Amino acid sequence: MSVKILSITLLLVSTCVSCHSSEDARFPGIKPPCCVDVTKPNVTADVVGEIYREQAARYHCVKAIIFNTKNGQLCADPNAQWVKDLTARMTKAPK
Repeated sequence: MSVKILSITLLLVSTCVSCHSSEDARFPGIKPPCCVDVTKPNVTADVVGEIYREQAARYHCVKAIIFNTKNGQLCADPNAQWVKDLTARMTKAPK
């Protein structure tokens, strides 16, 4: 009985590991569904709208502030002073 439980446990663990490691393979040629890097230079002029989102660091995603631009989403460093200044004047988007 314990060999059967061990076998099932190993199968489940290996399945979880393989799914997690192939996570980026589901989005070939497409921007990942989260920020994996942030922009540090001041690009305030590129930001449109008055709403931003916060992203927590998890898995391969980094901590970021996400702004909208005319070219799509911009992932910015939450510790950059220009980001702090800009978010102080904007509205945080609901989750």
